[in-house]
Amino acid sequence: MPWASEATVAKLRHRHRPHEGHAGSSAPDTGKITSMTFRIDRILGDRPFAEVGDPALALADESRGLLAVAGAREVGSTAPVGVYRTDDLACCALLRSRYPVHAMAFHPTLPLLLVGTGRYDGGYFFEGELLLLDLETGKATSLVEHELGRQILGVEWLNDQELRVLMAPPDDWDDEDAHAEGHVANVLRPDWRAVPPRSITPDELAGPRVAAPRSDRREEARRTVSAVSAAWDPRRHIRAVRELSDGRILATLDAVQLECWLPSGERQWAVPDEEGGRDVVVAADEQSAWVGLVRPLRDEFPQSVVQLSLQDGRRLDHLRPGAPVSVVRCADGLPAFAPAGRNGERSRLHIRRGSRIYFRATAPGEGVREPDPGEVWLAAVDPDVIPAAERPREPTEAEVGRLFPYSWTSDETHFAGPGAEVADGSLVYAGTVYNGHGLQPGGSFVVRRETTAGKPSWVFRTDTKATDLDCDRETAYVTYDDGEIVALDLRDGTVRWRRHLTVAGVLVVPTAVTVAGPTRLLIGTGDGRVLGCSTG
Repeated sequence: MPWASEATVAKLRHRHRPHEGHAGSSAPDTGKITSMTFRIDRILGDRPFAEVGDPALALADESRGLLAVAGAREVGSTAPVGVYRTDDLACCALLRSRYPVHAMAFHPTLPLLLVGTGRYDGGYFFEGELLLLDLETGKATSLVEHELGRQILGVEWLNDQELRVLMAPPDDWDDEDAHAEGHVANVLRPDWRAVPPRSITPDELAGPRVAAPRSDRREEARRTVSAVSAAWDPRRHIRAVRELSDGRILATLDAVQLECWLPSGERQWAVPDEEGGRDVVVAADEQSAWVGLVRPLRDEFPQSVVQLSLQDGRRLDHLRPGAPVSVVRCADGLPAFAPAGRNGERSRLHIRRGSRIYFRATAPGEGVREPDPGEVWLAAVDPDVIPAAERPREPTEAEVGRLFPYSWTSDETHFAGPGAEVADGSLVYAGTVYNGHGLQPGGSFVVRRETTAGKPSWVFRTDTKATDLDCDRETAYVTYDDGEIVALDLRDGTVRWRRHLTVAGVLVVPTAVTVAGPTRLLIGTGDGRVLGCSTG
């Protein structure tokens, strides 16, 4: 059963129509989408409760044979809630909350799950949602009318029509006990399946002040899940996938620097890490790989790069660049460091197979949060400037050349993303347009630019952020954070085909993609699985 209704899926598809009015030729509408087959041939890292990762809350409904499990919310991500059948552990419904999940309750008689979410914003408000998930349609409805919602700490069905809700106060202004107390209210509806969105008013949620401790129920949730299946594993967020010539598959992911899977589907080895791996570049002889590790910018060393043996994961070398870098594979097959800036993913341009080392450069002064478009450049280091070496190093300022402004239109500031160099030397890469209110409609793009003056050949605009991109000789494959994968014609940027990625009928978010051969893709997912796929 899908996580969203057909109407929701239709809205998702509508959001990806190309937008006009930018330099170069905007990709026309998708009328020439070609027919194709897309098949998932194998899944690595599959396991029970894969959709939710590390359990934060679990609730069983023994009478219906269901188990609801809420996963921990990650920074900049969502908190998944999966509903599973206890007889076969199949996921029959899934929602993704913007906020951490604090409470859940199955309706006594109707196929409904109530989910209470929320958080403190760090400065004043307690915000959140009361979500009602219909287990038959997969539709989730947000019930609270207030603009910021309310942080919901507890929910309880008193009978078929009456619900008790425990909430944090709206804010902590002059309220020393706001983080330990809350309000309780009863809400009555004759038919909860017919409740409109945002229809529970502030007056209905007004109630007496009570103690409201914020308890951590993660260990209890892990015990509940383990009692059902000891095979669960809190794998999350595949960041890169590569295939070796002997059929083994490499992946970087949260809490793992690098892991290696045998053609049999057995994991050969994995190197644990507090944060995890990001980039991976395999040596030409396939005996080792360089891995860029995820490190917080506040660390003494903002970047760490290791060289690992591909026989057993043993560390062979360790480098600590003085600033964040992407580890990229150049056209000659050697690894290189591309400066990644200090603005996180927004300044990290990662170009695969480049004949030069490309990156997004900000001047003057790296780390400016909102530079004018003219202050940001596409920069490059020519290969003959840095002698070829098996051990990558940071380019010096004298070795860097600015090519042209990063934004091809003067009224926009463009952030970086994943990309690749194609056969004629031009670049195809994804990114987003800066807006103080967040990503706007049409604010996500894929562009093909020649590298002499930077003129776009075409621009494909969407509403959701690209998570990865790779190309073969004719097609750019782009994965998005709403679960869609889009194949673009390299000649003109038109859509060859597109689809939302599902596993066993449940939408998954593709977070990494690599062309593994003709009509073959490797796709990593946000729930820690690696999919071997065929297209054609």
